[in-house]
Amino acid sequence: MVLVILTGMQGEVQEAKTQAGSADFSHVRAGWYDVEVVAAGYDRTKQRIQLDGAGVGGCTVTLKVATTATSVGDVPGVAIRAPKAQKELGKAEEALHTGKLGAARDHLITASRLAPANPEISYVFGIYFIETNELEKARDYLEKAVSLDPKHAAALRALGIVFLRGNAPVQAVPYLKRAIEAEPTSWRSHALLAEVYLSLGQANESVKQSERALELGHGAAAIVEPLLARAFANRGEIERAIQILEKYLQEHASDSTAREQLRDLRTVSQPKLTTEAQATSPNAPRAYQAALTTVTPFLPSSWLPSDVDEAIPPVEPDVPCDGDEVVKHAGERVREFVANVNRFTATETVRHETINRWGVASSSEKFKFDYLVSIGESRPGSLNVDEFRSGPYSSTEFPDGIATYGLPELLLIFHPYNADKYEMTCEGLTRWNGGLAWQMHLRQRNDKPSETRSYMLGENGPSYPAALKGRAWIAADSYQIIRLEIDLVHSMPEIRLVADHTIVEYGAVKFRKSAVQLWLPQTAEFYYDWRGHRGHRTHHFSNYLLFSVEDKQRISAPSGR
Repeated sequence: MVLVILTGMQGEVQEAKTQAGSADFSHVRAGWYDVEVVAAGYDRTKQRIQLDGAGVGGCTVTLKVATTATSVGDVPGVAIRAPKAQKELGKAEEALHTGKLGAARDHLITASRLAPANPEISYVFGIYFIETNELEKARDYLEKAVSLDPKHAAALRALGIVFLRGNAPVQAVPYLKRAIEAEPTSWRSHALLAEVYLSLGQANESVKQSERALELGHGAAAIVEPLLARAFANRGEIERAIQILEKYLQEHASDSTAREQLRDLRTVSQPKLTTEAQATSPNAPRAYQAALTTVTPFLPSSWLPSDVDEAIPPVEPDVPCDGDEVVKHAGERVREFVANVNRFTATETVRHETINRWGVASSSEKFKFDYLVSIGESRPGSLNVDEFRSGPYSSTEFPDGIATYGLPELLLIFHPYNADKYEMTCEGLTRWNGGLAWQMHLRQRNDKPSETRSYMLGENGPSYPAALKGRAWIAADSYQIIRLEIDLVHSMPEIRLVADHTIVEYGAVKFRKSAVQLWLPQTAEFYYDWRGHRGHRTHHFSNYLLFSVEDKQRISAPSGR
């Protein structure tokens, strides 16, 4: 028996067991995946592949005979997928997030007994010991995780934290370099390495790594800006450091440590900030090191995809991208879409899973609706979108009392009326659905109103606008938007909304009685954490009907163009 494990870039796991020498994953969506093959008597093998939709694409994996006999059950990482071990690990992670360290330890001990050779359990145990400040034990468990999985980037980063906290920055360097090799686009690894280099007095290297972290992390890496200012100050570039901090404080006015750091820099008279001056002025180095080495963000989520700013998906090397041109052409496609559509209907099938506190999904519920969308220009320069559902289930019957609306508005982010409300950056060219696509990062501008998404509590309750960030994949030949992934810029404590993560896949819809071809949603996934309720919903759309056309049309397979 051979076990094939398919892991998506957001951490989602699919498995297939086979004795025929091949494994079929035709049910997964298009994208990049890590495929791992485990077989008794052979070395565990792992490589990255791209599936182009409906399982198209793949790879051939050649296994090498192991030097020592093994069974699939002995292989690290497999046992954790046993429900009991996964549940105990989920309970441990939840306890760590809520500061219940004793409970976390008990659940980790139980999980270790159920899956003694699993790198993920060793990693979380290492995080637990960092939290309890038992750094030697943390190091032991994290090194065990890395020995079981040499490319476990999170464990390698955590080892860097252990040495930073233990005032041994020299020992942190090789681990953080390995973390970057394993996950080159993780901003956290670069930020930690920047802190290490600054501790070692290597300001030039610290600047380089800080700037790379800011480039990769977009707004999520803003905490690195005070670190970058310290690095410039150590190079003697006081004015540059002051400028960075002044800009940072415009958006983070409540950061008292940064404000103290800025005040101290303004009082520096010598041309270079000496080690003595640094020790007597900013408590900033210690304060920001503590912020960067907080371990809670390093804990994995067993159900919620990673924030879009945690890492950049892979792109083709050395391909120039004119982001303004991509936004312009994508906006033209969206403008054409609005001009061609007054209303459209579809059959919407919704599958809902409730996620418990430990990341375990309930059995799913299924709903079906007749779905109608109306798009129009309510006033010059402003688009209005209305959504209606009818059928055997009312939209008010959605689980957790949470109805999902707002999917069509996401496409309108790129409409010329709205595009200037977002900072948009082209990350490069990537492959998607058998074609090429420009990968664009987007983030709500602070000086523009948040109008794309809002939340309403009750039918007549107050509305709470949300700032969004995300990533779009835009076909390189047609400039049609083929995929969107959206997150909140910040959680919304005023309504107890911790997370709202949306993934939408678009495909071409052809109408027989019209020359119009529209790109409309095929599927959408929503993950939310609101008032202690956690859920995952998948929406499928079919039987599209354009308002002016009298014949139903089924959505075609995406062409990638």
